[in-house]
Amino acid sequence: MTGGYVGRVLYGRDTELRVLADLLAAAEAGTSAALVIHGDAGIGKTVLLDRMAAEPGRARVLRTTGVESEAELPFAALHQLLRPALGGLDLLPEPQAAALKAAFGLAASGAPDRFLIGLAVLTLLSEHGGEDPVLCLIDDAQWVDGASMDALAFAARRLDAEGVVMVFAQREAPRPGLPELRVEGLDAASTTALLMARGEAGMPPHVLERVVEQACGNPLALIELPRAMSDEQRTGSLGPAPLSPSARVQAVFHTQIEALPPATRRALLVAAADDTGHIAVVLRAASATLVDLEPAEKAGFIRCGTSVEFRHPLVRTAAYHAAALADRVAAHQALAAVLPGDEHADRRAWHRAAAALGPDEAAAVDLDQAAERADGRHAAAAVAAAYERAAQLSGGPESRRRRLIAAAQAAADAGQFARVAALLEQVPEPERGSAAFARARAALELNSGSAARAVEILLDRVEGETFAITVEACHAALSAGDGALLDRVCERARGRNEALSALATLAAADGPVDHTVFGRTVNDESNLFSLRFLAAYAAHAGADHSSARQMAEVLLAFCRSHGLHGWQATCLHLLAEAQLAGGAVDTARQAAEEGLRIAEYGEHEHRACHLRATLAAVFALQGDTSACRESAESAVEHAEAHRIGTAVVHAARALAWSHLGSGDPEAAYTVLEKVLVDSPLLTAFLLPDLVEAGARSGRAVAEYVEAYERWAAITKQPLTDALAARCRALALGPAETDAAEPHFREALGHHEALDTSFEQARTLLLYGEWLRRRLRRTDARRTLRSALEIFDRLGTPAWAERARTELRGTGEVSDQGRETGTVLDRLTPQEREVVRLAAAGATNRDIATQLFLSPRTVGHHLYRAFPKLGISSRSQLAEFARGIK
Repeated sequence: MTGGYVGRVLYGRDTELRVLADLLAAAEAGTSAALVIHGDAGIGKTVLLDRMAAEPGRARVLRTTGVESEAELPFAALHQLLRPALGGLDLLPEPQAAALKAAFGLAASGAPDRFLIGLAVLTLLSEHGGEDPVLCLIDDAQWVDGASMDALAFAARRLDAEGVVMVFAQREAPRPGLPELRVEGLDAASTTALLMARGEAGMPPHVLERVVEQACGNPLALIELPRAMSDEQRTGSLGPAPLSPSARVQAVFHTQIEALPPATRRALLVAAADDTGHIAVVLRAASATLVDLEPAEKAGFIRCGTSVEFRHPLVRTAAYHAAALADRVAAHQALAAVLPGDEHADRRAWHRAAAALGPDEAAAVDLDQAAERADGRHAAAAVAAAYERAAQLSGGPESRRRRLIAAAQAAADAGQFARVAALLEQVPEPERGSAAFARARAALELNSGSAARAVEILLDRVEGETFAITVEACHAALSAGDGALLDRVCERARGRNEALSALATLAAADGPVDHTVFGRTVNDESNLFSLRFLAAYAAHAGADHSSARQMAEVLLAFCRSHGLHGWQATCLHLLAEAQLAGGAVDTARQAAEEGLRIAEYGEHEHRACHLRATLAAVFALQGDTSACRESAESAVEHAEAHRIGTAVVHAARALAWSHLGSGDPEAAYTVLEKVLVDSPLLTAFLLPDLVEAGARSGRAVAEYVEAYERWAAITKQPLTDALAARCRALALGPAETDAAEPHFREALGHHEALDTSFEQARTLLLYGEWLRRRLRRTDARRTLRSALEIFDRLGTPAWAERARTELRGTGEVSDQGRETGTVLDRLTPQEREVVRLAAAGATNRDIATQLFLSPRTVGHHLYRAFPKLGISSRSQLAEFARGIK
């Protein structure tokens, strides 16, 4: 054993045991938690997990161990962990149950959505314990396959009130997002106590000192080094110290394994190479019997039952690497031969690949098929691994190039961009001219390098290349926010498709646009999805926000029904922006936060950057100045490092809204002026804010008004007509001020036909301010009351306060807010979301699916929200529905 474990005593781990005991105690009270224990091999991580498993209290224990040879088999570790809980699949919502069954190969299904799989894991863990806690132990997590780890991490990050504890043990430090506990070497007192308890205190002091020096506090080394010492070594000849205690221990195991009988070594080698754990498989592949395993079992290397379990991962490693290369090859060949049926197709492919010593096209084809199966389960990391190994085994340069690029594309989908770079670097220079290579390289640049560079890469391939590359170049150019690049891309795109031509017209601002083109493109499901999304984006950029919102909803529904999880965050971003333009602040926040959760889960920092900029705008309107600034700064930091100019622009809009709402037009003007570019498609939407900020701070804004009027003439939308009229009113100097009123009235006339209530309220506010300064107090009161009513209804407190201040200037005192809003302010953001959905009639399961929570956590949030709202049952929520948008 390791970890300073002798009998029931675990030396030197009091702190770690207290932390783990506290997690279990909290789980019994209904609180969930996750923890990553990390430290060197042999440091005692497994023993800590063993102690939790042996003393779980009321908790039901689920456990899995990562196996190095299973690291590329999608969902292998997750299936092992959840096997005892699979009887509860019927308790899950049908889509979640179907996704998990498909991932495990338990049912024929289309490609399962990776988010549904993660949510299914969370729900199943929540339901498994019933009224008791659940303890999940994941040992050797560094070898858990990527698909399993993604699903487990998804669940771990969303634990709340289910009474579930998830503990991961791994060698390296964890990826960000989960609490961690590093296990260090034993201190001097614990080291001495452990050696004395094991009867090693009788060694000569200088030998004991040498053991302690070489072990460096590693409990496994403290146990194994004395056991392996010869009589000569016990007198003082211990030998030089290795690079690490774990390397020394592995060398000890290596020596001990070499002393076993040949048949035992062969069976132990097969067991080390096997990843099923079934003893029958091991015996068949090794042509062995249970008798052959007895010496290894008696030596304490393995435990045998229906499976073969290694005492420690270092034993497995030593058993494998102690064998000659020819013996390892033979072991993999034998395992491939005894694993029949579709269930083991992936294992056979990987064993054949492990047995290959050079190019082997047949083995490469098997891995191609394994990659295709993994792709059908959205296990992108496994897809990349299979194609990468297939490339190494390829029989010719063309197949090698194709597989390397396929591996790079899959690695990009998995968010493994360092791996993408390494794979593309292996493609020979003369073979880098293909469209597929350009797309993979652009994906790398877009997420890890420069959005502008991604555009350049794609532009190099537009001439004579695929239509899809043209569309991708448009996407990248819009993200880069570089007007010159956008012009180049759109000129090449013009004429290739009616939607691309309309986008090019908007970008060049050289003629009116038929917006019905965008709707036709979105509704035609035979189009590339990337083109359909581009059309919806163009509708939004051209100020047809109502249509863009409807298009985004159509595209989002398509993503969810067809498993296009990579596009969901992108569609939610567009939906949030369209809702925000229409004044639906709360629903915009919901869409943006859901999109950000998905983007962060998929490690798509590029999209997360855009969503943070959008959320900053939401926070600005909701009056949360600190959250606005924090979100905007986070977006800008990433955007400037990766030349994502559009995100910088949207973050500036958010800060400007915050300044305008708080009455600081000078700061708003400064922020906006810095990000203007010579491209109306990219920044024309900022001009009305810039005109207001400039006019209120005494600046000349005529050139911005003229620019926006030109944009309104191109877009031909009621909103741009309204804002152009408002800009004309604001731009008039003191000598012309009487001429402003017709422009305000014209703007309000256009607003009446729209659902852009926030902009309507802003126009009413500015008009009311103008009326008050003209001493038309009665007219001003009526106009300002209308503005205040809208601002209050939308939940934009800073702007509402501006309206109240103006009303007070007319001699009227207004209410300080709606009673309903005050009550709802008692809720946390998560409680508010849950209550909103429950009030609309959604069940706990429906809410859990939408918010990526477990049903039990949803119930807990409602339980906490009811007293704050002064109600006692779900049926009473209806009266709050109108107050929670």
